Amino acid sequence: MRLDQEGPADPLARTQGFEAFYLRHFDVMTRFVARRVADPHTVADLTAEIFLAALHSRHTYRPGQGSETGWLYGVARNVLSVQRRRSEREARAVERVVARRLLDGDDIADLTDRIDAEEPARRALSAMADLPEGERALLELVVIDQLTVAEAAQALGIRVGTARVRLHRARRTLRKVPGVAAALVTEGL
Repeated sequence: MRLDQEGPADPLARTQGFEAFYLRHFDVMTRFVARRVADPHTVADLTAEIFLAALHSRHTYRPGQGSETGWLYGVARNVLSVQRRRSEREARAVERVVARRLLDGDDIADLTDRIDAEEPARRALSAMADLPEGERALLELVVIDQLTVAEAAQALGIRVGTARVRLHRARRTLRKVPGVAAALVTEGL
């Protein structure tokens, strides 16, 4: 029985049509996958993916261009190809992780010290989060990264005068926020 024998409407769209299609091709597709994959769970998953892909791409089947079996093998090859690429990406990712050395106690202590040392900067960044983008970016460069106003203006592609105005506005806004570090709002920076 071909996909189009149920009539002009899509036979796979109806439950009975897809069920019959599935039953006709399940064993063949399982064998197709089992010849290429050794893990039984992966065989079951890929076989299910093949039928799901067939259901989603049923509109591509053209009876005049070949049998439903040939079309389904094309769908199956595409599913296996996607799975193979996915597995290769995962293997490369695992390889990158495995190739890195684990942190020892000294490394963790050093990182903890660095994290602790940056706590005031994290609080400052948090306080600046609600500022307009231009003001926040300028304040980050001047206060956190310790650039001069001229260097920050250059980094942002704005004039020094514009930078000074934005910096003044940002500091004025932050003075109203309780608990903001004095370094953020001191005009001398």
